[in-house]
Amino acid sequence: MTKPVYAAIDCGTNSTRLMIGDGSTTFEREMIITGLGRGVDSTGRLGTDAIERVRVALAMYREIMDRYDLAGVRMTATSAARDADNRELFFDVSEHTVGVRPELISGHAEAELSFIGATADLDPSDGPFLVFDIGGGSTEFAVGSTRMEGGFSTDMGSVRFTEKYIEHDPPRPEELVACLSIAEAHLDDVLREVPMILGAQQLVGLAGTVSTAAAVEIGLAEYDRDQIHHFRLERDAIEDVYRTLVTESRDDRKHNPGLEEGRVDTIVGGMCILARIVRYFDAADVLVSEADILDGLILSQMS
Repeated sequence: MTKPVYAAIDCGTNSTRLMIGDGSTTFEREMIITGLGRGVDSTGRLGTDAIERVRVALAMYREIMDRYDLAGVRMTATSAARDADNRELFFDVSEHTVGVRPELISGHAEAELSFIGATADLDPSDGPFLVFDIGGGSTEFAVGSTRMEGGFSTDMGSVRFTEKYIEHDPPRPEELVACLSIAEAHLDDVLREVPMILGAQQLVGLAGTVSTAAAVEIGLAEYDRDQIHHFRLERDAIEDVYRTLVTESRDDRKHNPGLEEGRVDTIVGGMCILARIVRYFDAADVLVSEADILDGLILSQMS
């Protein structure tokens, strides 16, 4: 008997992604940098150009989805949409393109879905896990072994930090200090709200900043999920990649193998968050996971 196949779409602040799978096999996994959240922090609105970029990506994804007999589809919108006054316009465009209206999920729900996806193929005996998802507009934290026992969402992300605190190329030291200090304040909030995170045995990092740090450390000329998924990114390596990426000009930074063109402008803010997380929790390493909220969305449709 053929297993039901499901689709999941994540409309994030920096990228729009698709996954099609049956819970054990992934048939499609696509990612397009669309920059939906560019400028939202200052204007409170999604840009017309940004909505159009996402529409084009969703149209491509609809064509891919049409190749499958899907049992269900979930499409979520996260930080950028949460912050935007005109999100209903974006939802209308998305629904017209895909046939499903995006779900505006809370930061807590985002943390839980990310935790479900990231820990599905981990051994619970290695937990508790502290799963963190560095997005473009927010970073979610979730802790637990077999289920999320505590979660919290913060307003720090690679796009948000870059737009708010990085004004020069290359970044000035005081701009990097501002990013690191603000990140520490957010982490104080996380610890206050979810004190049990101090009992976590393994940090698990998700999303583009973490994957990029791993790819740069490995020196990947082209993306290879098998090399990145469950790569153990040691603290010294994170610090080395941080020093390299945040001190270079854009023209120099873009030549680093493993750094996609679409992330060249926002990686500085993301690396500040990643470095601050590792220092804050005095972690020896971060387990990189390419399984994330998309996997959680697929699994959520199977229950």
